[in-house]
Amino acid sequence: MCPIRSHPRAVPTQRAPQPAATPFRVLASGLDELLRPHLPGITEEIVRAIRTEIPEYARPMNDTYMHVVHRGVETALQGFIARIVQSDTDWESVKATYQRIGKGEAEEGRSLDSFQSALRLGARVTWRRVNALVEADSVPQPVLAAFGEALLLHLDEMAAATTAGYTEARLHAAGELQLRRSRLIDLLVADPPVAAEAIGDLAHAAQWQLPREIAVVVTDHAATPESVRPIVPREFLARFDELPGRIVVPDPEGPGRARAIAAALQGMTAAVGPTVPLAEGARSLRWAVDALELARRGILPHGGLVRCTDHLATLLLFRDESLIDALSARHLTPLEEVRPPQRERLAETLLCWLQSGHNASEVAARLAVHPQTVRYRLRQLDEVFGPRLHDPQVQFEMQLALQARSLRPEGERGAPK
Repeated sequence: MCPIRSHPRAVPTQRAPQPAATPFRVLASGLDELLRPHLPGITEEIVRAIRTEIPEYARPMNDTYMHVVHRGVETALQGFIARIVQSDTDWESVKATYQRIGKGEAEEGRSLDSFQSALRLGARVTWRRVNALVEADSVPQPVLAAFGEALLLHLDEMAAATTAGYTEARLHAAGELQLRRSRLIDLLVADPPVAAEAIGDLAHAAQWQLPREIAVVVTDHAATPESVRPIVPREFLARFDELPGRIVVPDPEGPGRARAIAAALQGMTAAVGPTVPLAEGARSLRWAVDALELARRGILPHGGLVRCTDHLATLLLFRDESLIDALSARHLTPLEEVRPPQRERLAETLLCWLQSGHNASEVAARLAVHPQTVRYRLRQLDEVFGPRLHDPQVQFEMQLALQARSLRPEGERGAPK
């Protein structure tokens, strides 16, 4: 047994604690020489305990992996001894080692809980072995308290370094994965469609299982980085770094999908495009973008989730508004000669009359007015439009123009262009 420098059996001389002293500064001079012969045994006991008590490290057939574990335990103990020898020893190299270990744990896909458990287990084994040495008079009793405090400090600092490396690796991996997923969204909504092989390769790299069908959701969210963004299920692809935000929903007709979409977008203005085959994401995106714009204008419901499939006629009607303006100019110009309040009443009555199959009684019921009032308005419409009012083709085109007019906000119902 290596004696302590002052005297083989004497209590080691302790350095006077300073105001900012660490436990290492009050440990006995020569304690390292007493502990070094026992390090191999302590290392082996820690490695056995880790393999036995922590399932994620139980890899008896993997010699390379166990060499890494063994090396990690040795590094921890040697770093601890070095700090006993010189309390202000360079900790950065040991810190860097444990940051690398943390990164490795992240890359292995393990929770950091297992490694933290291994650190605590190693500290317990070390403490137990040093206590046994004290009981055998191989290590002086008075150093035990300072040794325990130093051991806990070393454990905390190793854990902190490991956590830092683990967090950095996870953030890097999450960033890389999100980049791949964002790029995958671009491929899925590309027009013309991208080759299926390219989508398949990127989907594999992005850890996304290819579905048979998709729907694209667009969101009207704030552009500021600190704004609250939707939290979507992991199987959805999402990016909110541009306006509008985009979400690709796999197999949107599947069980629970509608509820998942509604829950993720609760309280937000968003539009869900139609369900389409995987190669037709551009169409789902285009319809969703059109629907979101109509919602912003108040033509479709604003402040909630708009489903394109519930508003197909409106989407068709506003797909090219210049055509609607042309229809209005062709068939509704005579209404502009009527005073505004009366113009709105006549336009409403005419649309209702066309929609109800020219049934005046039904028009009266729908508008909640007396049938005589409806008949009076119809006579006025005859005077305004003349014989053209009874041409079936004109009636069809009038109904389209009037429907679009009724959906537009009041400020957009100007004279036809």
